Amino acid sequence: MHMPRTTRTITFSLPIEMADWVEEVAKQEGRSRSALLREALSRYLEENEWRTLLRYGEQRTRDLKINPEDVSRLVEEYRADIGSWPV
Repeated sequence: MHMPRTTRTITFSLPIEMADWVEEVAKQEGRSRSALLREALSRYLEENEWRTLLRYGEQRTRDLKINPEDVSRLVEEYRADIGSWPV
């Protein structure tokens, strides 16, 4: 029975110094280059998602004419409405 692949190989180029740096860090951490670069890309994508969400929030506050000083009050009201945060 043939199992479908769960990964896809992507080839890309790095400057020599960066490639050397990746090799060194992977070696120091006892990880493969792929594992190191997957983690780096994953972190970048998560940060990018947060930046996108932040820009959206900033645009919505401008659209709704919410002042920065209103944000704390609105967050507290929201928290009171949903109850305590999960631990």
